[in-house]
Amino acid sequence: MKKLFFILFAFILNDISAKPDRLPDTVTVGIYINSIHDIDFAEKQYSINLWLWLKYKNPDFDFSKYLEVPMAKTVDKSFYTVDTLEDGRIYMMMKLQCVMKDSWMIKNFPFDRQKLRFTIENSQYDSDDLVFAEDTAGNHYSKWTISGWNVIPDSFKITTGIKKYETAFGDPEVKIPHSEFGNFKVLIGIERDSWWLFLKLFIGMYISFLLSFICFFIHRDSIDSRFSLNVGSLFAVIGNKYVIDSTLPESSSYTLVDTLHGLTLCFILAGVACTAYSLKLIKAHRLEQATLFDKKAPWIMLLIYVLLNTWFVCKAYF
Repeated sequence: MKKLFFILFAFILNDISAKPDRLPDTVTVGIYINSIHDIDFAEKQYSINLWLWLKYKNPDFDFSKYLEVPMAKTVDKSFYTVDTLEDGRIYMMMKLQCVMKDSWMIKNFPFDRQKLRFTIENSQYDSDDLVFAEDTAGNHYSKWTISGWNVIPDSFKITTGIKKYETAFGDPEVKIPHSEFGNFKVLIGIERDSWWLFLKLFIGMYISFLLSFICFFIHRDSIDSRFSLNVGSLFAVIGNKYVIDSTLPESSSYTLVDTLHGLTLCFILAGVACTAYSLKLIKAHRLEQATLFDKKAPWIMLLIYVLLNTWFVCKAYF
């Protein structure tokens, strides 16, 4: 009986000793974003200018050395200052200029909405030693103007949590390849001022379609000119698509840009087919049928083309 009691006591003692003897220190973090600029779709990046302040007890945290911005390409600490508060905590304030990498959602381009993410961690201390808490007082960003973009109302969110890494980062004392670090995250939703950009990008495509439409009004004696204009319109649409694609990141999804250009190519091809059918009627000496067909076909095509374009554009915008 005594032996059983001893074993049970040893087990409980071992379980208690396995638990951490203290709670992790809490670092209170506040942020104020001055500006976001240089949004680059091709390079999948944007630049952000901000103030960051941290309040904590443990001087070993030293965020001037150990601040980690996981999604940043470059981080420039242009200024920082350290002070001690009345309650004994360290108060550190710094100004950061970062070039952030991010992924873009281009399915509805140019009516797209994007989510910009900014995250910080401490590179030396995991979640057993350090966790973050957000400073929610005051505003967190200035009413800046991002060229061509607007901040979506109520889209600015600040959260804290734990980031899990399935690695021990080479630490031989850690048996299981797993690490957890506290993090502080900012999410900003932005939407594009899209209509003028839409017109600039697609006006060449629509003019090409109108050229194909006008071909139906060329007299049958110059039917060869119809084919030439239609073929020229096809190449103009293809060229316009390549120009737009060069400004966008690679994507495996079918985007609005692909849809509208594909639709236009199909309707120009349909115009070529209609011209070929009209020529066939003329060769068969069915001039009245050819004339009637040339009068009805373009308007039917135009109506269907406008309706489909309106549907796809409204679907992307709303």
